[in-house]
Amino acid sequence: MSTTTPPSAIDEVIRIHWMHGLVRTLIGIAIGLLMTFLLYWLMSVLVAAGKNALTEAPAGRIVDFVRVPNPPQLRTEQPKPEKPNKPQIAPKTPQVQTQAVKPQGNTVNIGAMSVDSDLAVDTSAGLSASDGEYLPIVKVAPVYPRRAQTRGIEGWVLLSFTVTETGSVIDPQVIDAEPSGVFDSAAKKAVERFKYKPRVVNGQPQVVTGVEHLITFKLDD
Repeated sequence: MSTTTPPSAIDEVIRIHWMHGLVRTLIGIAIGLLMTFLLYWLMSVLVAAGKNALTEAPAGRIVDFVRVPNPPQLRTEQPKPEKPNKPQIAPKTPQVQTQAVKPQGNTVNIGAMSVDSDLAVDTSAGLSASDGEYLPIVKVAPVYPRRAQTRGIEGWVLLSFTVTETGSVIDPQVIDAEPSGVFDSAAKKAVERFKYKPRVVNGQPQVVTGVEHLITFKLDD
């Protein structure tokens, strides 16, 4: 009759130690398999991504810059101007006449305006060889007012002004006019542009006041 000997404490320790080693080995194998699987999976993902990067077109918009040469300049020919029609008969032009109120002198023609020099010669004695009365040098024709011209209005203006030492005209005043207020402004502007040789007494130029001048506004027939 055989008898079974109970395991000793040493055998129990050895068995436990073996079991622990076995567990650690199994765990290591499981971790190794898991790591291997993860590495293969990662490699497959990387390989697939690389293939897509080489085969797929890059996303986004591609802009090509094309330099266009300057277009050739076109030469256009200007049409030849047509021959103008025969000129029409010019409308009636106004004639402006100026007359002197005082003794007559030489007449100066300026365009369509006949200007009689306005002289008031003083023949008193005592003047030296270089002395002399004021003499008109430049007389400007006044502008015929448009409103009066279109309405066919004619008239005259009598003015009084001062001739300075330099021969210029200042302070023109209207003494009388017909019709009143129609030609006053045009007559004043004209006499302000008159130029005189100043009166000289004892070698000194003098101011002459109260010089009167008549300007007649008349339309041509």
